[in-house]
Amino acid sequence: MAVNATHPDYDAASVEWTRARDVLAGEDAVKGGGERYLPRLDAQTDQEFDAYVKRASYFNASARTSEAYLGLMFRRPPFVKLPADGAGVGRAMAVFQNDADMLGTTLTGYAKMVVGDVVGLGRGGSLVDWEDEAEHRAYVVFYRAEQIINWRVERVNGRNVPTLIVLKEQALPKPGPDDDEFALQLVDQVRVLKLVPADGGDGAGRVAYQCRVEVWQPKKVQRKGAKVEWQLVETRIPLRLGKPLPLIPFVFHGPRHSRPEIERGPLEDIIAVNLDHYRLNADFKHGLHFTALPTAWVSGFDKGASLRIGSSTAWVSETPGATAGFLEFTGQGLTTFERAMDRDERLMAILGSRMLEDMKKVGETATAIELRQAGEYSILGNVALSVSESLTQVLRWVYWWNSTEELPDDVKGEQVLMQLNTDFSTKGLASQDVQAIVAAWQAGALSQDTMFDLFRRGEVLPEGRTNVEEASLIKTGDQPPAAVKASAPAQAAAVHN
Repeated sequence: MAVNATHPDYDAASVEWTRARDVLAGEDAVKGGGERYLPRLDAQTDQEFDAYVKRASYFNASARTSEAYLGLMFRRPPFVKLPADGAGVGRAMAVFQNDADMLGTTLTGYAKMVVGDVVGLGRGGSLVDWEDEAEHRAYVVFYRAEQIINWRVERVNGRNVPTLIVLKEQALPKPGPDDDEFALQLVDQVRVLKLVPADGGDGAGRVAYQCRVEVWQPKKVQRKGAKVEWQLVETRIPLRLGKPLPLIPFVFHGPRHSRPEIERGPLEDIIAVNLDHYRLNADFKHGLHFTALPTAWVSGFDKGASLRIGSSTAWVSETPGATAGFLEFTGQGLTTFERAMDRDERLMAILGSRMLEDMKKVGETATAIELRQAGEYSILGNVALSVSESLTQVLRWVYWWNSTEELPDDVKGEQVLMQLNTDFSTKGLASQDVQAIVAAWQAGALSQDTMFDLFRRGEVLPEGRTNVEEASLIKTGDQPPAAVKASAPAQAAAVHN
């Protein structure tokens, strides 16, 4: 079996991933798919089919829904818990937070990239590695669903862990003396991560395992038309504190869990309806093209005559009973397409793109709006919780690279944690809610930090201001002047009288 062999589940899901990529990419990608998304009509020539595709309009509700989901999830910054900057691990984690992938992407920006693919395709992966040549630091590399081509999960020392992960990527080849230094010539590459038995045991009667990395590339000289042959170009055993890694440093991202199993994408149903809407629109525009403009007809005129239409032109015929008129479309044929497209738009609204729905002409209470959007929020909540868990695993790996714990699982939530926003409502705290929280704090039922966090979530306090800074502002006299406080009872009495 070749090193680029794919997992059966990958083969089953690859068609859906390609469709999702094209739909989310927009009109050019969908129309570029040709007959894959828009079947050719009977007896249509290539020229007629091209015109049929160009007349159609693609309404990208799927991308709009994905962007809205991403905006709601990051309308508040994620909660990130890291060690203090003073310690060595803390400084390393602070560097990682500012530049997670060594490409200038912050940890929040990397989280947006992960959530975007999880919402769109339902899958992604992160490889946590160590740069040991110049910067000597941990970093993360994001792999899309299409790049994770094979995997295997086995029972190792009482746990189900990945023992094989195969990643498809591209790399820059080493330049030769005759190569053009300005030409960007990427070569295909396959990175294989294996968990293999190591020599000896772990001291507790269990078999010790280590992670081995293999890099494969196609052979440069191959027969024309022959199957691509791969050759092993690099093999290494990553070390941490002089010891091999006991697990594969790879984390899967999904909408419901962080296991290797493939899940359905959250937008899969919306994408299917979106493509149906595109096909209906193509038929609708095709019908308009042939029926919308009136067509002149004549009877009793010379066949070779050139008849012009306009107020300055008169038609004269010597044939008795000669007539003329216009052919115009009548009936309900095109209305059927309009009703079908309206139905698809309502279905997409129900399936998740509620923001596409026409605004109601009557007023709605805040409670009614919250109930109407509960379905979308539940989908977002599942994605936020799942990605929060997988990103926390990434932080555990980064922390582990810079610490002395035996396994990444030994790093607890008290040390590193990342939680994405799960409050998607744009409604802030009401005045009675603020009063109730303050009363609970005064009664000793809440701590001051909890009160500040509730105010921050309710958009009473600004984002970016810490609890310590807020308490300091209160202590330094950022309060109403004493004269105003003293005059308040007198003003109340004057109004009462």
